Amino acid sequence: MRANSLRGRGATRRGTGRRLGAAAPALAALLLASGAGAAEGGLQLVPDPALLVFLIALFVVLMFPVNALIFRPIFRVLEARTRQVSETRERAESVARQADEVLQRYRESVRAVREEAESDRIQRFEAARGEGTAQLGQARTAAEREIERGRSEVEAALAQARASLQFQAKELARQVASRLLGRPLS
Repeated sequence: MRANSLRGRGATRRGTGRRLGAAAPALAALLLASGAGAAEGGLQLVPDPALLVFLIALFVVLMFPVNALIFRPIFRVLEARTRQVSETRERAESVARQADEVLQRYRESVRAVREEAESDRIQRFEAARGEGTAQLGQARTAAEREIERGRSEVEAALAQARASLQFQAKELARQVASRLLGRPLS
């Protein structure tokens, strides 16, 4: 950046020299021109040569202090401002890159946490499903045992009731036969 500004300043000096070089023929034409006057003598297009030389010499003499006191400080301030703007842009780009990196790391960590949470959720779901299946199997086994026990109790009660009914039926048949016959049966 500094090299560009130095080149720009050199170009400005060369441009000033070119302008002075282009102004030299015009200045010579003014000095050599004959005085033109208005019809009544009031209008003068070419200034007095002595005054013109004095003004040109004054311009050349004042050009160096004005350059040192005004133009160089202005150019230094402009150069410093350009450098500061450039540095600020570089810092802004650096901060933007860092922010992008932080955002990328954040997104990656969020993605990793989500994947871990999803994996954990699936593991818990599978564990709960397995536990539920195990509990269901235990409940089914217990229910089948209970049904089997109830069935055997019912079969035992049924066998007992049948035996009791058979005994009672025989007893009842004996009593009916003994009444019909009017004598006890042995």
